[in-house]
Amino acid sequence: MPMVDAGNLVRRLMAKAARGSGLAPLVTAQVAGIGAILTLRRVGTRKPGGPGIGIAEREVVSPAFLDQALTELRRLGYRLVTLDDALERLKVGRKLPRFATVTADIGYRDILGEALPVLERHGAPLTAYVSPGLASGAVDPWWDVLEALVATAQEVYLTTREGRIPVDCSGPSRKLAAYRLLRDYLTADVAEEQRQPILRDLALLAGVDPKAAGKALMGWDELRRLAAHPLVTIGTHGLNHFNLRRLGDEKAWYEIVDAARIIEMELGVKPRHLAYPYGDPDAFGPREVELAAAAGHASAVTSVESSLWAEHARNLFALPRLRLDGPRQSLRDLHAMLASIEGVEPARAAGSG
Repeated sequence: MPMVDAGNLVRRLMAKAARGSGLAPLVTAQVAGIGAILTLRRVGTRKPGGPGIGIAEREVVSPAFLDQALTELRRLGYRLVTLDDALERLKVGRKLPRFATVTADIGYRDILGEALPVLERHGAPLTAYVSPGLASGAVDPWWDVLEALVATAQEVYLTTREGRIPVDCSGPSRKLAAYRLLRDYLTADVAEEQRQPILRDLALLAGVDPKAAGKALMGWDELRRLAAHPLVTIGTHGLNHFNLRRLGDEKAWYEIVDAARIIEMELGVKPRHLAYPYGDPDAFGPREVELAAAAGHASAVTSVESSLWAEHARNLFALPRLRLDGPRQSLRDLHAMLASIEGVEPARAAGSG
C-alpha cells in the first residue's frame, strides 16, 4: 500500500470535511486539484423512456445543472480544454491555471441532443468514448435491458449449477433487490460473452424486447455527426464494452485494438484515448494499463473518483474522473468533488509519463 504524505493526508481530511457541509466552496479554492476530468452518461430534462425502477434516472444530469457546473468552473478560474490539452497541462503541474475537460461514456443519444448545445455555449470540448458493439446494435446496453426486465417481470428464473433459482420481482423493494442480485450474477458468475444471450432469453420470456434499450444509443450516422463537431474528440470504450479484467490476454487485447480499428473505419478518425468499460478497480489493473499503453493510446480513464493532481501524471493510463449524475446536482457536490483526492501515487507503468 503506497504511503501518503502529510500534505495529501491534510487535503483528504479537508475534502472529507467539506462534503455534507457548507464549507465546500471555501475548501475548493485551497485544496482542489490542478484539474478535473468530468464524466457524463445521460443528460436530459425527462426521465429515460421505457419501464424502469429508478436506476437509469440516477444517471441523468439536467442540461441546466450541466450549464451551472460549467459556469461555476469558469468562475473558479478553470480553463475548459480538450483531453489532449489536459494531459499536457497535467504534466506541467501547478504552473498553469486549473483546467477541466468533459467526457461522455456509452454513447447515449442525449449527449448529442441535450449535452452538446450546453457545451457549445461554454466552448467546452468533449471526449466521447464509443463502443462499436453498442453503436452497431450487436451488443445491448445490458444494464438497461435488465432494468426493463425487472420492472416488467413478477418473477425470474435463473438456471445455475444448483438448478433453477426463482428471483422475486413482485414489489418495489423486491425489484431493487432483484436487480442487484441479477446484476451481480451477470457481472460475476457469467462470462462476459455469455451475458447477452442469457439476458436476452430472460427478457423475451418476460415479454421485454431486449433490443428496445439500444434505441437510446447513437448509431454510426449520429456518431459521424458528433465526430464532425469541432469541440468533439472520439475515444474508444472497448469493442463490446466487456470488463477487460475478466478476459484472457488475447481477448482483452483485441477488445482494445479492434475497437479503435473499427471506429477509425466508421468515423475516419483514429481514437487516441480509452475509457475502461465500467472503470472501477475490478475492471482494470496493471495488465490493462500495459495493454492500453501498448495499443498506442495517449491516455486511459477510469471511474475512480478524484480530481487530478500532479502525481497523476506518473500514469496517464489510470486517470480518475468526477462523475456528474442525478443525485449530485448541486454546486456543493461539485465543490466537494473538486477537492477530492484518490490514487495520487499511482504505480508507474509502461508508456507512463
